[in-house]
Amino acid sequence: MEARAVARYIRMSPLKVRQVINLIRGKDVREAEAILRTAPKRAARIIAKVLRSAVANAEHNYDMDPEALMVKRAYVDEGPIWKRYRPRAYGRADVRRRRTCHITVIVGEKED
Repeated sequence: MEARAVARYIRMSPLKVRQVINLIRGKDVREAEAILRTAPKRAARIIAKVLRSAVANAEHNYDMDPEALMVKRAYVDEGPIWKRYRPRAYGRADVRRRRTCHITVIVGEKED
């Protein structure tokens, strides 16, 4: 049995979020929370929020024990890219690509 949580349209680059998500994949939930608390990246707070939501979903919807959960899968997909313009010299403009991402965390009970 697995429970999942998804955060969509997060205003952060998927590459930067993947650096943090790789730290918690396959870890125990309590260990993953500790890693995210100490990670010096902005994405860690958002991933921690998604992880807590997945644990709450597992506990509420499937009556799983939150102490016996682990991060089964965690991945980051690219969201839509917002295109903005930055003025440059001589009336020109550069395109700024504001990247977004979708974060998915799936938790399940440990197999012995």
